[in-house]
Amino acid sequence: MHDTVWFEIQGTPAVSIASTEFIDAATAQAEALGMATAKRVFVEHPIQDANDQQMQVKADAIVTEVIAALTA
Repeated sequence: MHDTVWFEIQGTPAVSIASTEFIDAATAQAEALGMATAKRVFVEHPIQDANDQQMQVKADAIVTEVIAALTA
């Protein structure tokens, strides 16, 4: 969230991507950093033990959402 907020303050569109395990933490961080509306997209948890093929599926599932967040 820190990077997303920093880039947004600089005028560069940014979006944080994290697993669904971190929804509450990302919301709290965005609010603590003074940018509750910071863009974030969540990929299905877990990702730590996912192989390349599984990660590709997870990425494919959110790519449209990421693009929308960056171009909104």
